[in-house]
Amino acid sequence: MLNLHLTERLAAYGRSGLRRDLIAGLTVAAVALPQAMAYAQIAGIPPVYGLYTAVVMTAVASLLGSSSHLINGPTNAISLVVFSAIAGLALDPHGPQNPDERLQAVFLLCLMVGVFQVVIALLKMGDLTRYISESVVLGFMAGAGLLVALGQVPNLLGVKQQGADDQLLVVRLWATLTALGPGKAIKWTSVALGAGTAVVVILLRRLEKRLKVLLPDMLIGVVLAALVAWQFGLTDADMQVQLVYHPMHVGDWAWVRGLSGSALAIALLGLLEALAVAKSIASRTRQRIDFNRQCLAEGLANVAGSLCNCMPGSGSLTRSAINHQAGAVSRFSGIIAAAAVAVAVAVFAGLARYVPKAALAGLLVVTAFRLVDWKRLGYCLRATRFDAGVCLITVGAAIAFPVEYSILIGTFFSFLFFVPRAARLQASELVVSRERVVREKQPGDPECTKMVLLNLEGELFFGAAPELDDFLADLRRRIEQGARVVILRLKRVRNPDMVCLERLQHFLEDAAIHKATVLLCGVRPDFAQILENLHFHRWLPRDRVFLEEAMVMSSTLQAVRRAYEILGDDVCPTCPRRGEASPDKADWYYMI
Repeated sequence: MLNLHLTERLAAYGRSGLRRDLIAGLTVAAVALPQAMAYAQIAGIPPVYGLYTAVVMTAVASLLGSSSHLINGPTNAISLVVFSAIAGLALDPHGPQNPDERLQAVFLLCLMVGVFQVVIALLKMGDLTRYISESVVLGFMAGAGLLVALGQVPNLLGVKQQGADDQLLVVRLWATLTALGPGKAIKWTSVALGAGTAVVVILLRRLEKRLKVLLPDMLIGVVLAALVAWQFGLTDADMQVQLVYHPMHVGDWAWVRGLSGSALAIALLGLLEALAVAKSIASRTRQRIDFNRQCLAEGLANVAGSLCNCMPGSGSLTRSAINHQAGAVSRFSGIIAAAAVAVAVAVFAGLARYVPKAALAGLLVVTAFRLVDWKRLGYCLRATRFDAGVCLITVGAAIAFPVEYSILIGTFFSFLFFVPRAARLQASELVVSRERVVREKQPGDPECTKMVLLNLEGELFFGAAPELDDFLADLRRRIEQGARVVILRLKRVRNPDMVCLERLQHFLEDAAIHKATVLLCGVRPDFAQILENLHFHRWLPRDRVFLEEAMVMSSTLQAVRRAYEILGDDVCPTCPRRGEASPDKADWYYMI
């Protein structure tokens, strides 16, 4: 049966799927090569270790992950955190004292990050990411896309980026632009290469849509730029690669203590980054993501990477977007990308200098624009003020703070804005009409002075306590004015907590003092169990609680019948039951 299922899947995949994955994988590899080297430099280690990360982590995560388009490897945000973590560790007397020891600390950090992520996956905590709203994800993608584009400005202009690596991107960009002058002039050859690459990619994408044929637009753009650079001798010495390997060792155990906090932070950041990117792309492809499986894949990729001289990594924003835009259909594209980078490193390392940074900058600017789902972003901004506010706050956080914090800030504000909405407990008064129908009270209905029916709806937790206090205060007033029976319909209340239950207990005690009877109807089994746990029968006899059970008469109607039994002939002057000889023998209905 398993072999048959596998055969069917391979037949559905076919040559077309293999071709699309091959093109996408090669396109991703063309971007991953220089990007990995740049991110390694940000982390303060030689470029070759970024390339190792782009090979090992990409392959392992693609093999074990859940997303069909997520590409793992070194990322900008995590590289900055790695640099900060190792720099802080070096300040300790027991910290790394030379470049080789700093490398060992990076490998150890990668191992610790992976272990933390595996533990999170085994504890099934990956599903917690579903509480990151789409508004946050859209804002993160928009902000990150803007940062990707702005980050390529120095390469497009052919100038060296100014400022420290751990500064905000906008600060470094401002320092770069203000430093332009006679000695640091714009290189127009770089501008031409970058703009030319972007134009080629855009035109090829339009041609692809017109011809309805898949074209490797990004790969063609990079190859053409490399040919131009080769023809005119525009080599880049920074792209040189020398292969080395260092067996990993723990070093001083003080390193483990010193890196534990940073490792946990990178583990959480990496999962948030990877799952946010996977979730965003899945919203377009409608793929169902297994978050715990993806968390496990992230952790195992970091663990495997630590044994192969890798730095910590995660799901890449730009490379995943390129993978999707280039037409990938399965996780095999990631394996192809890893293999292509490995071949390039092992065989063609010397040719890497012919891939101009300006061309890659032009490619990444186009990618940054495509990274944003403009249609869904507009939908989000028009939907509600809640969605628009959360999205814009996330975008602003990505620009004003390190990008790794933007998701956390957006998620915090989404909860901050959501709690008041969830705390809106609503109440509506019900009446019994002359047609024996229990329905919501209309403006023209007379007020019953003997019986009150109140329907509660919403979350019955501590945030709703002020609203509940107002409703119960009104019921106390009506009891003091002569109401003998109060029916509380609780069918549509959820998640009661001790604060609101304590308020309910106090109301029952006050009602007993005034010799009024309180009936609870629509009580679901979970609510009934909570009442039992708190010994509510001391203030509310069990025969005054009417459970909501599907196979019997409506608990609301049962409570109303019981209320009329208690009242007997003592009904209000406007009661529709007044004067009926046998009010309980006819059929009753309710419309709620």
